[in-house]
Amino acid sequence: MDDKNPIKRKYELKQRAVEMAETKRRITEAAVELHGSVGPARTTLSAVAERAGVQRHTVYRHFPDEAALFGACSAHYFTANPWPDLGSWLEISDPQQRLQRALGDLYAYYERTEPMLSNVFRDLDLVDALSATIVPLRGYLAEAAEILAAGWPARGRRRRVLDAALRHAIDFRTWRSLTAGDGITRAEAVQLAGALVHAAAAPQRRRGA
Repeated sequence: MDDKNPIKRKYELKQRAVEMAETKRRITEAAVELHGSVGPARTTLSAVAERAGVQRHTVYRHFPDEAALFGACSAHYFTANPWPDLGSWLEISDPQQRLQRALGDLYAYYERTEPMLSNVFRDLDLVDALSATIVPLRGYLAEAAEILAAGWPARGRRRRVLDAALRHAIDFRTWRSLTAGDGITRAEAVQLAGALVHAAAAPQRRRGA
């Protein structure tokens, strides 16, 4: 009997595809672990290969350039660490209550993902391929800001100020600046950021009034 009959050949191809997918997963996870510990700028392909238990040329075979590897890392990380559900915020009609809920959810998420996000934002200007990896996060935050802007009594220039305050309040770097090294709790950070947005939405008093 021919050892290379169609059924056996099909099985071998399937097994090879499974093995390649497993190798690609190991490489991706190794890179994610290094990005979260030492940061993207300090992650070498040799270190990724060593952690994944493969040769350096195997990494190149699956990821021909840095952008491909970083893109896979971003997709893998955000799938494992999904953003807070925007739909739950939409169910809250009062804008202030909606904001408090959103900030609490986002700041809890930032607490969980702080090592990775801190490293990524730190290295943004050092690694060209990083910019594309946070495009999905930026898109999510833009949608979040739009949802949170609904219902506030602000028009014209006051609306633009409110929008700017909202974008600032939900940004990772704002949360990081509020909580880094000062012992501020999540609830206190939410209160501070919420106060900024509330002040931005409030009508300005006329001088002399």
